Amino acid sequence: MKFSIYSVMTPDITPETLIAYLKDTNYTAVEWRFSETPADFKSEEPSYWRNNLCTIPPSITDNDIQVLKDKAEDSGINMLSVLPYLTAGDLESTELALQAAKKLGASTIRVGIPVYNRSQHYKELFNSALRYLNEVEQMCKHYKVKGLVETHHHTIAPSASMAYQLVCSYDPDNIGVLYDPGNMVHEGYENYRMGLELLGDYLAHVHVKNAIWQRGQTHTDGTVDWSVQWAPIEKGAVNWKQVLLDLKAVGYDGYVGMEDFSASMPTVKSIKHNIETVQRFVAESDSAY
Repeated sequence: MKFSIYSVMTPDITPETLIAYLKDTNYTAVEWRFSETPADFKSEEPSYWRNNLCTIPPSITDNDIQVLKDKAEDSGINMLSVLPYLTAGDLESTELALQAAKKLGASTIRVGIPVYNRSQHYKELFNSALRYLNEVEQMCKHYKVKGLVETHHHTIAPSASMAYQLVCSYDPDNIGVLYDPGNMVHEGYENYRMGLELLGDYLAHVHVKNAIWQRGQTHTDGTVDWSVQWAPIEKGAVNWKQVLLDLKAVGYDGYVGMEDFSASMPTVKSIKHNIETVQRFVAESDSAY
C-alpha cells in the first residue's frame, strides 16, 4: 500500500519543510492544499483552514512551481494531487487548479460539488452538478488530470452511493471518487465494502482520518444534542482495520492519504504516528485476510 499526506494537516510548516521531512519517511507522495490565504488571516496562529502555511496559492509563479518540483524530485516524493475548495459551476477556478496540477505533475484535483442545506431541492442541485461535471470532464481530458468527487458531509455526495450517482455516466479515466470514511462519520455512512464494490473503477483515492460522536446537552424534554468531533485515527468511529480489509478485497492498490484533524499531537509527530498506525493496521489486516 502506498502512502501520501494531505498538506492541510500540517499547517505550521511550509511546503518545502514538509517535502524535506517526508524524504526520511515511508510516505511517497503529497497532496497540496490549494487556496489563497486572505491577508487578515496571515497574522493569526497557523490553523488547518485559515492561516495554513503548507498551502500552495493559485497565484503561485511558474518559477516557484519548478522549485517545488525540483525539491520533490530530489526527495523522491510524488506530487500526487491538488486539492482546492471549488464551488460547483466555477469552471474558471476549476481550470486554474487543473493548470496548476499539470505544471506540478499532479495526477488529480478535487472538483466542486453542491452543498446541501435544505434551501434547494436535491434534484436541482444534482442536475446543476452534472452540467458542471460535463464541462469538467472535457477539461480533465484535455489536461490529462483526473477530477475527483469527494464523499463529504453537507454536500450532495456524503456517501459512496451518492457520489457514484454523480460520476457513473463519466469515463473513470477522467472523473473519479475520493473515498473518505472519516467524513462519513458525520453523514453518509454505508457498509464500507458495499460502497467500495459499487464505486468499482471510480475509486481513485482514499483519505485517512477519524471522528467520533459526542453527547452534548440534555434538554428538559429529554432530547439530547449530539455533535461530531475529529479524533485520532485509532480512536474514532471508523474501523480502519475493516476499511483496509475491504480495500484489499476490492483490489484497491492506490494511495491512502493521511488527513488527520484531531490535533492530538505536534505536527511532525503526528505525521510519523499516523503512518505507523496505518501500517500496523495494514499488517494486521494482511494477517486476517
